[in-house]
Amino acid sequence: MLLFFRTLRRSFIACRLAAPVVAAIAIAPSPLAFSQGTHLWTQSRLEEFEKGTPQGVAIASDGHLTEGPSLKELATTPSSYVWSVAVDKAGVAYVGTASPATVLRIGADGKAFTLFETKDLSVQVVRLGPDGALYAATLPSGKVYKLNPNATAKQDDGSATVVFDAAVFDDPASENKGEKKSHYIWELSFDAAGRLYIATGAPGVIYRVDASKPGAKPEAFFKSDEEHIRSLAWDAMGNLIAGSDGSGLVYRIGPDGKGYVLFEAPRREITAVAMGGNGTIYAASVGDKSRNPLPALPVQGTGSMTMTIVQPGSMQAANLSASVPEGSEIYAIAEGQAPRKLWSGKDEIVYALAMWGNDLIALTGNRGRIFCIHEDGSFADIAHLEAQQGLSLATLHVEKEGDALYIGTGNTGKLVLLGGSEKHEYASDVLDTGAMARFGRVEVEPGSANFDLLTRSGNVEQPVRGWSEWQPLKDGAVASPAGRYLQWKAVLGAHGRLGSVAVNYLPVNAAPVVDDLVVVPGARWSTQNNGAPPPTVNIAFPSASQNAGISFDAGAGPLQAAKDRMAITVRWAAHDDNGDELSYSLFLRGDGETVWRPLKTEITDKVYSFDAPSCRSQINVTFDAEDASSPIARAEYSLDTGPWQFIQPVGGLSDARREDYDLQIPLPVENKVAEHLITVRVYDRYENIGVAKTVIAAH
Repeated sequence: MLLFFRTLRRSFIACRLAAPVVAAIAIAPSPLAFSQGTHLWTQSRLEEFEKGTPQGVAIASDGHLTEGPSLKELATTPSSYVWSVAVDKAGVAYVGTASPATVLRIGADGKAFTLFETKDLSVQVVRLGPDGALYAATLPSGKVYKLNPNATAKQDDGSATVVFDAAVFDDPASENKGEKKSHYIWELSFDAAGRLYIATGAPGVIYRVDASKPGAKPEAFFKSDEEHIRSLAWDAMGNLIAGSDGSGLVYRIGPDGKGYVLFEAPRREITAVAMGGNGTIYAASVGDKSRNPLPALPVQGTGSMTMTIVQPGSMQAANLSASVPEGSEIYAIAEGQAPRKLWSGKDEIVYALAMWGNDLIALTGNRGRIFCIHEDGSFADIAHLEAQQGLSLATLHVEKEGDALYIGTGNTGKLVLLGGSEKHEYASDVLDTGAMARFGRVEVEPGSANFDLLTRSGNVEQPVRGWSEWQPLKDGAVASPAGRYLQWKAVLGAHGRLGSVAVNYLPVNAAPVVDDLVVVPGARWSTQNNGAPPPTVNIAFPSASQNAGISFDAGAGPLQAAKDRMAITVRWAAHDDNGDELSYSLFLRGDGETVWRPLKTEITDKVYSFDAPSCRSQINVTFDAEDASSPIARAEYSLDTGPWQFIQPVGGLSDARREDYDLQIPLPVENKVAEHLITVRVYDRYENIGVAKTVIAAH
């Protein structure tokens, strides 16, 4: 860093005494704890970028913005939850909902038709079978219905064909009289032969039935000692992969129905499993094993019966819109390798997993985030759902366009399409500077490419209320007018990539106010009393009745000062609306003069005594600072090895690699030193420092 002194000179100020000696005195308060100089608002990490609003932009875990997919709302259902989604080759979606419980058929135009309606609480799963039928599972009755997906008339509990009823498998000897047992169906899946597998809970059993054959009888295919079997998937060898709730187990179940535990997760519930193209099993887990499950959800039935539905933690969390402690973890289980934690989210609950090419899609709740996770554990936040919960998804392969994801949400129940996007924009979080501020240069991470930055500013928190229009940067600096709030927007082009973004700004602090000032000639105030007390002078502010609207602090009572005809005492009252601790500078102007002369600076008391003024001087200093690679952050000076004082550059904002400085250093009245040492030091953005000094010789 280079520092150059351009001008150094001493200016003598002539003083003349008159009667009275002092014609006027001025007080200049300044904050002691004020954050001086240019501020830098930086966004560079995933957590910071996630506070913004992406549209067709992915937020990578390494803190970069890239092109991503976009969300398109297809339909808003009358229900609170869309628990399951299935989609046919034509892009027609079938959704299972709760509150109320229905199966809706939604066309590409977004129009919905009620295909099935039930008195149950929820249609938990819908799946299209290889026979062309649509299968829907309900709870708490625990039934699976076979539906005609092309029906033009609404079907219900009485008209639809039941292919599975969990109550058939209840043990009559274990039932309590007058109490109806709740049944759970969490997942449906078909094998290569078209047989339907039904994952149930309370207890955790997988049933199998050839639903394409009329009158086929279900059978227990696999029994576990877990409370629920929550998720199913198939591997390339025809083995069934199942995840449980209770101990967090991942099973591999052979065609003979024999199970083998591949992995026991540290958490209690496996909410979803997915198979990678290379044979890797991905399992999402939630819940703390050391704690009891979330409390039962009571549901009042008809008549005198009461049903108690005890759902897994993930279901309770969605129903209650509450966070499950410790978030979620996703594990990768590869043949011949130890299971490894691939991803974790402290605020997310993973409800569904799906492969998207070679990457894993994780649909989450509580914040409505959709994550794309790579095999090496890096990931990107690719979309934000308006709904609080992303609950279900289905994949549709579109020729020449890739895979599209149909997503069901909760709070409220919507069907959303995640796919390609023509628009790739990201709007940042809003900066609140706390007061009016001027905005300077914008610093962007090197290597960023194919993007445009725009800004807008305003003086109310919400951008829709009277803010300026979006404006592109001008010569790398913010063109938006000064204001309290600022927001920036990035528009990404083809293969666009944007790293950290930092905005320089200079807040305008609210000026402190001097409420009153009293000048008492012939008095000297001191904090110490030595020897016998001399005659005193009372120094007090005018009464409150004479100063309407002025509120003095607790220390504003009368002061006692010693009589001294060669001294003058000044007392003042001041306040700062920002609550800053203040220091004060005292200036005086003689009779007939027009220029205010500094008398004393950095006063922390609100009273000061001084002798009659004498001749004094000031030093004018002008210098330049230049850094080869980084903007100048701040500068300071010291007079005669005294305290370091902050310096503003010419223009105020410090955001360039070269800055000019022009300052006047007043010399105290009582200063008797003929020769003075001036030292300056300048810092760049990375706290590198440059120091220069010079000596002002005696005149």
